[in-house]
Amino acid sequence: MTHVDAVSKRSWQAILRIICSGRMLVATLMGFSSGLPLLLTGGVLQAWMEKEGVDLGTIGLFALVGLPYTLKFFWAPLLDRFTLLAFLGRRRGWLALIQVLLSAAIAGLGFTDPGVSPFTVACAALLVTFFSASQDIVIDAYRRESLDDEEQGLGASLYVNGYRVGMLLASGGGLILADHIPFSAVYWIMAAFMLIGLATTLFATEPAVAAGTPKTLTQAVIQPFVDYFGRQDALWILLFILLYKIGDTMAVHLTTPFYLDIGFSMTEVGAVVKLFGFWATVIGGLLGGVLILRWGIYRSLWWFGILQLVTILGFVALAQIGHNVTTLAFVIAGENLAGGMGTSAFVAFMASLTNKKFTATQYALLSSLMGIPRVILASPTGYLAEWLGWEGFFLFCTLAAVPGLILLTRFRGWMIQEEASESVPTGAVEKSS
Repeated sequence: MTHVDAVSKRSWQAILRIICSGRMLVATLMGFSSGLPLLLTGGVLQAWMEKEGVDLGTIGLFALVGLPYTLKFFWAPLLDRFTLLAFLGRRRGWLALIQVLLSAAIAGLGFTDPGVSPFTVACAALLVTFFSASQDIVIDAYRRESLDDEEQGLGASLYVNGYRVGMLLASGGGLILADHIPFSAVYWIMAAFMLIGLATTLFATEPAVAAGTPKTLTQAVIQPFVDYFGRQDALWILLFILLYKIGDTMAVHLTTPFYLDIGFSMTEVGAVVKLFGFWATVIGGLLGGVLILRWGIYRSLWWFGILQLVTILGFVALAQIGHNVTTLAFVIAGENLAGGMGTSAFVAFMASLTNKKFTATQYALLSSLMGIPRVILASPTGYLAEWLGWEGFFLFCTLAAVPGLILLTRFRGWMIQEEASESVPTGAVEKSS
């Protein structure tokens, strides 16, 4: 029986049991806990500073407080090597401590005053991002270690959807609350919501510790990289991680200026993005997770990647049609649906690459690399759009998605072989690596 046959024969009843399992509920709630802090040091904090009269240049510099999210692989080995609060276990012990500190940091940010001392606000915000990034390290490792290999796709999709709900509560809910209560109180309320994550950690099951975990800090720093770069196609995989979503990322980066430039009002854009965009992304993530259970990661990466490429062309059509709310809704819904599916497969792929001995360090490295297209490679897109025009720019983004798909074919042999070895009727067999 081929891998595709083995996976596709999994019954919908079996898939439904996996979806409704406690493991998937934990993945969703941990995603919520990860997503909640993100915009409290981004858009919500910017709105607070703007209200307090902080100058635009200073507000712009606050982007630097997000550096811990891209540098987290530097301290991830500590979380692989040491165990705190041993009665909770290696992962839950770290997670409980970090979540308490993160909640305290968010509350502490509420005690600052942007109008009086932006520097104090920056220090408090940096503490929030440091503990938030640390929480992400442990949650990513927990999800990888607590789910079977065949469940990584669905677990990733539920995690990502929980993450988006957390972001929506912090941004939309936080800004709405700020119209009625002081911003400081908003941060105290959000700190209280972090207790959902702490409760999830306390009631969750500690995953088994893989044999051969690092015994010294030197081993925790060096062995994860030696192990990763010793695998087949290691460098090509890193290049693939950079390229797989680059077309989609570049296109989405400039969508708001694009919508406004072709005649849509901010109200139209906001209403359609909220109504169609958010729910299309959520549905895309869920659908992607289910299809990964049916198809496996390789086949899902391929078809979802093609769908991402095709939906970018919707922006080309919108540029030609101009102001048409119906077309806008279709374009946003299609792009977000494809993006949600592609992200689920992409996150599952990165999880499948990690060795459970060094999950925190290897996943932190890969996920940091995943952020480079969003932070660095998307930065010149404004100049490209000015040079090529909107239609030319989105055609360029479509072509930019092709190299990643071509590179994916290089991995077909070993990915299909690994997935086939894990697709057995009684559940996934852990990889020996």
